[in-house]
Amino acid sequence: MSRAFTKEDGAQPQRRFVLPPRRDRSYPAAAALALLEAAYDGETSLAEDATGYRWGDPALRVHVERLLEQEEALPFAEQDGRFMQVARRYLRAASHGA
Repeated sequence: MSRAFTKEDGAQPQRRFVLPPRRDRSYPAAAALALLEAAYDGETSLAEDATGYRWGDPALRVHVERLLEQEEALPFAEQDGRFMQVARRYLRAASHGA
């Protein structure tokens, strides 16, 4: 096979999301966290496909708000500013979709 068609950099394995069954009551909260974590890493579309929710889905607003509140409640030195930024961005998108 021609070297032009081989990938030598070693493809990264596709991200896997560990989620409870969709009928589980905890699924929406887990999906919200998965979307935020994926967006943090620039992989939003993977989480959308895995969870069935789209970025800014108002159905997850309460869960994203709770995650943001938990992060903001940490001592300042322990807060993840990027995570809070992503959560706020989600909430803005959710308010435009409502």
